Amino acid sequence: MSYPFWKLLHIASVVIFLGNILTGLFWAAQAKRSRNFSLIASTFDAIIRSDRLFTMPGVIGILVAGVVAAIHAKLPLLGTGWIFWSIVMFTISGVVFGLQIAPLQRRLAAHAHASKDTEQSWSEFDKLYKKWEIWGLVALATPVIAFVIMVLKPALPAL
Repeated sequence: MSYPFWKLLHIASVVIFLGNILTGLFWAAQAKRSRNFSLIASTFDAIIRSDRLFTMPGVIGILVAGVVAAIHAKLPLLGTGWIFWSIVMFTISGVVFGLQIAPLQRRLAAHAHASKDTEQSWSEFDKLYKKWEIWGLVALATPVIAFVIMVLKPALPAL
């Protein structure tokens, strides 16, 4: 298969990956705004499912298609600054997702499933949700930075 095919697959994977993250954030905010634990639980269950169905396959597509496209274009992965720093940003996002976001999503879903509409339940939920938002910002900002770097291809230092 040719470079244009792998580049297309790489870009399509980025669209799926970023699109799923953004829509998940949107639906989580909408559910939280409802102050309905049943809706919040259902929303976080769906976000967790959509991560398995869209985000993770997007990650695989981004990595595989990106590496193969770079090989076809004869671009050294770690020797090309805009590729290297995009990989760094993408890696940070993955580490944050694995260590912070995914566990927080499971805790938020479990809390919403078990909670009653009390101030204590809402206070505990709000604390977890705020952590999820903060780590989510890191996990979203880093691949967006990678996206910008990949499109603009600035002269950046490499290994």
